[in-house]
Amino acid sequence: MKKKVEVKNLYKVFGKKNKKVIDLLEKGESKDSILNKTKQVVALNNVSLSINDGEIFVVMGLSGSGKSTLIRCINRLIEPTMGQIYLEDEEITNLSHKDLIEIRRKKIGMVFQNFGLFPHINILENVAYGLKIQGVEKSERLLRASEALKSVGLEGWETKYTSQLSGGMQQRVGLARALANDPDILLMDEAFSALDPLIRSNMQDELLEIQSKVNKTIIFITHDLNEALKIGDRIALMKDGEVVQVGTPEEILLKPANEYVRKFINDVDRTKILTASRIMRNPTIVYEIGDSVESIIKKMNKHKFDSIFVVDENKKLIGLLRKNKINNDVNKEDVINLLDSNFAKIDEDLSIEELFVHLANSNEPIAVTSESDKLKGIIVRSDVIQFLAERGKIDD
Repeated sequence: MKKKVEVKNLYKVFGKKNKKVIDLLEKGESKDSILNKTKQVVALNNVSLSINDGEIFVVMGLSGSGKSTLIRCINRLIEPTMGQIYLEDEEITNLSHKDLIEIRRKKIGMVFQNFGLFPHINILENVAYGLKIQGVEKSERLLRASEALKSVGLEGWETKYTSQLSGGMQQRVGLARALANDPDILLMDEAFSALDPLIRSNMQDELLEIQSKVNKTIIFITHDLNEALKIGDRIALMKDGEVVQVGTPEEILLKPANEYVRKFINDVDRTKILTASRIMRNPTIVYEIGDSVESIIKKMNKHKFDSIFVVDENKKLIGLLRKNKINNDVNKEDVINLLDSNFAKIDEDLSIEELFVHLANSNEPIAVTSESDKLKGIIVRSDVIQFLAERGKIDD
């Protein structure tokens, strides 16, 4: 996968004794110890990350972990003390001020917690403001701003003012303003943390919907683990200026790197995060059109199932065959006429929590299928019960 942003051995020390502090860090001194000895603040300690093109990469941690400093180093609103930052193949840590301004204008957009909107101009003009600064002709910038507002669900609000919008709508305007510049990379620093919980959840859904359309590289900063798990393709968890683990939400939940991560995720309801793909079986309990009827019965008896999924030669799911439909007079040519299309079928990304609804309505296996209806796996009730029984064992 193509790398969009790469951070290599990045340090940030707030103070004048940089060399001394980095020497102490390399000797294993802690952030607190260095503060006591030198009065210098270590914000980033040897951070290295690779962020892929088109992913939502979440950087999370508690207050003081260094996450906001990191995102501001990436666009050099804060100057790193040491290390390299690459946007694709271009190192930006040594760019001139003029070149850096161009990078910020054309390649990087930023959405802040406090919206940063102007109350004296309307919503359309707010969204077009960055393009105006760039010198984009008025008709073009208003067109692009209008398209950006449409992409965040605010078509028809162009002539309104910020005072007429809710907090969630104002944040969508801020997001539209960033998108109007068509940046390669979108930096979002605690963008939803000032919103009420319900509006915040809706904005997370909005972001995922928008991302499915625009496919930007998004670096999202948050202190909220549930938010990180919901929207992140991958997550970097920070503590005291260091990255302690990088992984997918499932990897963070199921394979915590150390005791700090384990405690951090301890109260997470895994059924909301983990998906059907985690517990589905390989689709071995199936019948392919053309096989003998004896093989159907043999498979059902072996796995103690009263039904079996039937696929065609391309592994596409075409129906469910129940044991009570089969008798001695049935031959393999008759099977196609005995199939039932009334059965549970889900996507592998369905959460385990959402899976409960299907399990409550049927004792039969559940089919996990692809977009093209190919059978990818099978879920049975006993597997889900076993998962729930063991879900406290997060580092299996």
